[in-house]
Amino acid sequence: MLVVGGGINGAGIARDAAGRGLSVRLVEKGDLAGATSSASSKLIHGGLRYLEYGALRLVREALSEREVLLANAPHIIAPLRFVLPHDGSLRPKLLLRLGLFLYDHLGGRRVLPGTETVQLSRHPYGVPLQGRLRTGFVYSDCWVDDARLVVLNARDAAARGAIISRATEMKSARRSDDHWVVRLVGADGEAEEVAVRVLVNAAGPWAADVLQRAGIRHASSALRLVKGSHIVVRRLYDGSQAYILQNDDRRVIFVIPFEGEFSLIGTTDVPFTGARETVAIDPCEVDYLCRAVSRWFARPVSPTDVVWSYAGVRPLYDDEEADASAVTRDYHLELDAGDRSAPLLSVFGGKLTTYRRLAEHALEKLARYFPACGKPWTAHAPLPGGDLPPGGVGAFADELLRQFPFLDRATTRRLARSYGTEARKFLAGARRIDDLGKMFGCGFSERELDWLIREEWARTAEDVLWRRSKLGLHLNPRQAAEIADALAALRSARRSHLALT
Repeated sequence: MLVVGGGINGAGIARDAAGRGLSVRLVEKGDLAGATSSASSKLIHGGLRYLEYGALRLVREALSEREVLLANAPHIIAPLRFVLPHDGSLRPKLLLRLGLFLYDHLGGRRVLPGTETVQLSRHPYGVPLQGRLRTGFVYSDCWVDDARLVVLNARDAAARGAIISRATEMKSARRSDDHWVVRLVGADGEAEEVAVRVLVNAAGPWAADVLQRAGIRHASSALRLVKGSHIVVRRLYDGSQAYILQNDDRRVIFVIPFEGEFSLIGTTDVPFTGARETVAIDPCEVDYLCRAVSRWFARPVSPTDVVWSYAGVRPLYDDEEADASAVTRDYHLELDAGDRSAPLLSVFGGKLTTYRRLAEHALEKLARYFPACGKPWTAHAPLPGGDLPPGGVGAFADELLRQFPFLDRATTRRLARSYGTEARKFLAGARRIDDLGKMFGCGFSERELDWLIREEWARTAEDVLWRRSKLGLHLNPRQAAEIADALAALRSARRSHLALT
């Protein structure tokens, strides 16, 4: 099987297929999670607002997946309480209560706490909000490090035998009897042809391009490209809670604690027709997000408060809805077998929360081509580093601090949250801080950088600072430049070593 696309769906399918005993290769023309999958709202959630559009199947599946993913990746996924303040000029209380009742009961919630009603004037959750607000509803979802979720799926796929080829583009594919002949080109310009039984198109916003390169001109399904943008500001309030704010266009905006010192605000829904490689937030989107938050928060937010922003293109399955916000977030799998037995499976749509179930459904569709394929297995299989001790991230961070007392508490907490139990692997043998090599800041060491290059396919400073981590928010330009220089030196040394061996 050749999987084209290194976002969450491609990585999830590659992992599932490799774990069932299939020979798998994944190719990604850029970096893993280099586009849509690292530009999300960082949530594992059912999608409360999708209930208004009658998307019960999607919401039920997403709600049931929250606790599956939380159990399998507790280092990069964490429960989060959301505060929904009520404004009588928007949705009525009865509608909100009904939606939250369904949200509590549709997905078989077992671990996450249910909904409660709070009086904002007497509750800490009301402190950041405007004094006119009286009632708030509080419910549960989860936060996720989206880019690390992709990388860990790819790492587990590789551990089970899959080949992960980043910076490798599929240029063309043609059917030849019972297989595909695919031409791949690497970052160095070197081309190769590979023969594969099954081709999986998980290229996200580039899915239509992959179909054309495979000679399929008229797919029965289509994509709707919608841009979603986010801004990051200095932390707006104390506390671990997030807020979901209604807007007068009937959309909702999230305000989420982010990286300790910041608040993440998003998202927009804007029809997109530009160059997918250079997508960026527009000033009007910044204004929109600032106005939406300022309507509810006591302290207004302005564009001058923004310290970072990002944007991504969501490849939604086109259900012909006129309003971009109403387009389904569900996924659609389309199988093209032509007149021969060389199938191409294309993925349209999808969201982070449902990637694991999407992968299972993809393997179901392809099962007849692989009679010896194994059974579903990912529901109870921790992602790398996810086998935390009782007490979770906090307990493991304390364990790291006892084992490596030369590290500070903030560093062990970051390592536990990013790598889980795998942090021990690159810290192994260190007796003092000097054993970790150069320290760049925020406890980030040359030893950790080498791990990201060797084990997580990092090639550039952006891979390290903005996808494998968010250290770009915390380090100064000099520190970031030092990391870039060290990365180049380590990669050069690694290439020389491989050439010699």
